[in-house]
Amino acid sequence: MEETVDRAARSSERAQAAWTAHHERLWRSVLAWSGNGDIADDAVAEAFAQAIRRGDEIEDVGRWVWRAAFRIAGGLLSDRRRHDGGPARERPAVVALPDEASALVDALDRLSADDRLVVVLSLVGGWPAADIGRLTDTTPGTVRVRLHRAKAKLRHLLEDDDD
Repeated sequence: MEETVDRAARSSERAQAAWTAHHERLWRSVLAWSGNGDIADDAVAEAFAQAIRRGDEIEDVGRWVWRAAFRIAGGLLSDRRRHDGGPARERPAVVALPDEASALVDALDRLSADDRLVVVLSLVGGWPAADIGRLTDTTPGTVRVRLHRAKAKLRHLLEDDDD
């Protein structure tokens, strides 16, 4: 009984430490990738809830919640497309975006989901290519190539908008 309580306390402490270290950046990243605040809220909360339930099964809670949150968000986006029939990405109506930010959001919307993911994990999440590879089950080399191409496409899209 005492061991179970100790294990639960350790799991809670590990999840709390991961929350403190990752929550804000993770939420912004899922929002940028999904384009939907409700999906970001739900996916991040569910990822942390699952991490707490899994406890000691998870070696690196921070990395695990990043992977889980994006997978959960992808499932929620698919469900929304299937049930609502429309686009799942939407521009958050909470804030009026400056023109530059609005152009960037529009350009991100025109990237594929995979390209948008590596860009968001790199630029918003701050992850290096090796870590993005671990998060997405790809090699760091593949991540670097995808990131290079996606950034080039973003630059092109943003330059076209300036013309």
